[in-house]
Order: sequence, then C-alpha cells, then structure tokens
Amino acid sequence: MKRKLSVSGSHSIRRVRAASIFAASILAVTGCSGEPAPAATSGNTSGDTEAVVSAAESTDSPAPAQDEETNDLTALEATRLMGNGINLGNTMEAYNHKAYLNGADPTSGEGIWGMPHTTREMIAGMKAAGFDTLRVPVAWTNGMNFESGDYTIDERLFARVEEIVNYALDEDMYVVINDHWDGSWWGMFGSKTAETREKAMEMYKSMWTQIAERFGKYSYKLVFESANEELGDRLNDKDIAEDSGSLSVNECYETANLINSEFVKVVRSTGGKNADRFLLIAGYNTDIEHTCDDRWKMPEDTADSKLIVSVHYYTPWDYCGIAAVNQWGSPKQYEEQNRLLKMLTKFTEQGYGVIIGEYGVLTDGKATPKPDTDIYFTNFLDNCDLYNICPLLWDCNGLYRRNEGAISDPTIAKLFKDRSFASQPENTEEETAAVAAAAKKSMEEALEAANDRMTDEGDIPATDDTAVAWIMYQSADYNASYCVGDIYDPTNKTVGIKAQNALIEGEGQYTVSLDFTGIGGARGVNFSALGIYNGEKFFPGCVIDIDSFKVNGEEYALEGKPYTGADDGKCTRVNLYNQWVPKAPDNARTADGSLDGASAQIWQIGAKERIDTVEITFTLSTAQQ
Repeated sequence: MKRKLSVSGSHSIRRVRAASIFAASILAVTGCSGEPAPAATSGNTSGDTEAVVSAAESTDSPAPAQDEETNDLTALEATRLMGNGINLGNTMEAYNHKAYLNGADPTSGEGIWGMPHTTREMIAGMKAAGFDTLRVPVAWTNGMNFESGDYTIDERLFARVEEIVNYALDEDMYVVINDHWDGSWWGMFGSKTAETREKAMEMYKSMWTQIAERFGKYSYKLVFESANEELGDRLNDKDIAEDSGSLSVNECYETANLINSEFVKVVRSTGGKNADRFLLIAGYNTDIEHTCDDRWKMPEDTADSKLIVSVHYYTPWDYCGIAAVNQWGSPKQYEEQNRLLKMLTKFTEQGYGVIIGEYGVLTDGKATPKPDTDIYFTNFLDNCDLYNICPLLWDCNGLYRRNEGAISDPTIAKLFKDRSFASQPENTEEETAAVAAAAKKSMEEALEAANDRMTDEGDIPATDDTAVAWIMYQSADYNASYCVGDIYDPTNKTVGIKAQNALIEGEGQYTVSLDFTGIGGARGVNFSALGIYNGEKFFPGCVIDIDSFKVNGEEYALEGKPYTGADDGKCTRVNLYNQWVPKAPDNARTADGSLDGASAQIWQIGAKERIDTVEITFTLSTAQQ
C-alpha cells in the first residue's frame, strides 16, 4: 500500500514541506479570508460570459501565502504522496470543436459523451472513496479556432477547467491536466507539408504557454502533462491533416522526443512556480515497452528531479477493454503484468517519478465490475506499491458513480479505500520498506495460487518448452473471444468456449477447433488466425498448409491462399481474417513457394452469421518448399 513518507532523517523536513504545500493549495483557492472564491459559471449552458470571466479573474490572483510555497520534494517523493488516483474520464476532453466553430459555448461538450455535469460533490466523493489524485483530461481546441491560425484558448473553457481543478485542490488532492486526444490534431506533426508541421509546433507551444501562464501561480500539487497517447504512432493520424502519415517509426520517436522537450522548455520559460513545477512526460504511445525503448528519451530539464514519466496500462486488452474475455488470473497473465510493470524501474532507478495515467478493467459505464477485477487490481496495485508508481484509474461514471459520489461495488470500494494515502499511518523508512516487501510477497502468493485456477479439463498448458497450435478468434460484435494474440494462454477467453488445441511435435497433420455452443454461438469474425506458439523456436521456416476448414460442421471454401508468417518472430501464424493486413508480406511462406493469391482474409463471413463450431485440419512441413 502507499505509505506516508518517513518522519525520520531528511524525510522529516520534506514531510513538513509537504504539509505546507497542502495548506498553501487550499489558501490558493479560498483567498486570504478563507472564504471560497466565487465559482466560475458552468459552461453546460450558454451562461453569462461576463460572469464567467469575472469569476475566473477572481481566482487569478493567489494569496500571498501561496507565493511563499517552495517545492523541495523530488519526483519520487511526490509520486508517493500522490497515492492512488482517478480520471475524470470522457468529460472535459469530450470533443465538440465543430460546435464551437458554429458559435457554441466551448464548455457545451462536457456531457456529450454521456457524463453528468461535474460538481464539487462528485470530486469530494472521489477523495472520500480513497483517491488522492484527480487527472482531468482536456480538449483545449474545444475553445480554439486553430484552423484560422488563432490559437487563443477561449476564456470560458479556461474558467470551467479552473473551476474543476479548484474542486480537487479544495479536497487536498493532486491534480493533473493535459491536452487529451483533442480531435487528433496531433496528426499535423506527421504531415508531408513542412508548413503544416511548423503550425503544429507553433500551436502546441502557444497552447502550453497559455495554460502555464493561467495556472502559473497555482500550488505545486497541480501537475502539467505533455500529451495523452498521441506522442508516437498517432502523430501520423489523418483526422485533421489528410496528408499525414509521412513519419517513419524512428521519426515518430524523434518527433515525440522533440515535442516533450519543447513542452518542458515552454513551461519552464513562464517562470514562477512553473520554473520547478512537476511535469508529466507522455511516453511513446504511453505504452510501457515502447517507452522503455532506448529511442525514447526523457527531456532535459533546468529543474532538479521534477520530471515524471506517463504510461498507460490496459493489458490484456481483450480483458480490460472489451466484454468478450470475462476472466483473468492465469500464471501467464500474472507473469505478464509483473514483467511489464517491473520494466518501469528503468526510470525510477534514474530518479524519475512514474505515473500510470490510465489503467482499468472497463465496464462500459456499468457499476458492476467484471469477474476477477478485484484480483487484477490487487496484483496491479501491489506492483505499484513495490516500485513506487502512482496509478490513476480510468473511469467514466462506471465503478465510481458520480451522482452517488461513491463506488457501489463493496469489494472494489474497500480495495481503493484501503489503498488511499490517508488511510496509512506514519511510518519509518524501515516500515516503508516492509510495505514493499509485503507487496512482493502478496504478488508471489498470487502467482502461486494462479497455477490452480482457471484451467479446463483437456487444456494444454502454456510453457516455453512446447509448441501448441490453436485458433485465435474474436467475433464481429466483440462478445466472443479466444486467445487473441501471439502468446498462447487458453484461459484468455470468453468463459464457455471449448477448444481443442494440438501439441505440435514435428511434421504431420493436426486438427484444432473451437466450440461456441456453450455461449450460445458467436457472431461473424472481426479477427482470426491459426497460431503455433513457439513455432519459430522449434520449427524455423516451417509452412502450414490448410487441408480442411469446417464451419458448423460444413466444409468452407477459403477465399484466398493461406500464407505462413511470424509477426513477433516467435509465434508461427496463418491469418484467417486480419483486416489490418492488406497483402501478404514479402517474407511470407506458402506451400507452393509462391505468394500469388496469398491473402490475410481467407475467411469471409458476415457479421451477423452465427458460428457454433470451427474446425481446421492442417499439415505442418518443417522444410520450406
């Protein structure tokens, strides 16, 4: 669990300073008298613009006590104080830019993605539920006519964001604000036109200059984040710039590094508290493995120990992101989570803080969590305690019910309440180390227990010493899924699907199948492939030739020639329906040695067509023809 900083040694000084920071943040939003400053008018209706501006201006001048605040915490110490947090998801980043261009209030989009109007009580409820930090994603172009070259952020949008920030600071929470997706204007950086790329940087720097100046006198508990998930592959998005897509992967890394560097320079140049404010640096795609790639660099900084790395975690996506996979907790899944989160010590060992700005097992707005959400969260938060990582739950009026001001599921509610910073006693450095040791022990026990869970009779265990063939499948409606991805794990599935997989011992003919009758059938195909886990390890250069393909017991005529490949260099694979692969790659292998007619879409089936069973018989040749 997150523990309060030690009160012995040098930490005792920082503990006093942390307390003064907390107090100053409250003074900053109440004024010298301690009376609440006038709240900015909500932007959900057209409202009175002059009233909004007046209200915003009334909070623009901080109390003198705030100017005396100093920031002597390091990034590692700050992330410990930030405890566990939550996102105000699908709210201020809900995209309504076109409406603004047509004269709408820039805050009118706050509820268009299904969220209720944010109130002080909702934020107070988050704090009471055990969340110590609030991340407020923002789409700043909701109040900007950037197409005309005007990058001025509308005062009404500023006032509403400021109002929500103040709600959280009043609750003694840390707050993170960013520029979040924002219609994917970031694709301008990938434009083939130099002028468009230059405008993108000009707009980015103008945006952060305005944000930094607006909040420059705010408490150090307000953290600026350079982006969301856009600094990476999405720099090539075509949503705004139709000629985007010009950047290679290496150039995407270079551009992401440049943007982060400019972010730090711009914020620091505004002076005041921004000279040493904590800054959150968006990783490449906010993906852990991509961010740990040596091509991604933390920017240089004039302040000492004030930078924090931002990544997200939704692994495995089939469990965290869609309804189909409704169980979690296999040894492979525990090992994967532990391995990925441990990678982040690359940054903590260098003195950088780490925030997982988003994680979750998404519920589509339902208050009832998926099965195994509690054990997923427990192991995840144990990792965060072990490695001093601050996690921020992604939630869109799901687990946390905003109008009720509470988490409705009692198991999840207790989990977060117990993990809150406020619930932990003061500790010595030795006790803090003991907490990390307890987290490690909990992780080890959970992994050991996982060996006895979730296996169906007849499943072939997933090990590094065997090669196993199976059918990857995801239905067109995302409600049925079996072991999608190049890592074989027979528990990564919709409960009720029965599989016949095959242990591959050499050349020969094998049969694999899926039976969906236990879940009432599956609908259509969104993705499917025939995979052999460890195929490239034990049978390099092998070729798979499909002899029979049956759907619902009837022979199905393939609509193209299958080819053999390996996306990750480990798992041998034949794509059955992969809409993201337009043609067979040049290094693909076929039974006749020719790629003529080879396709990644050889199983064409309607989205509404019911599938009860799929059976594939294939021959494996270990020497390429």
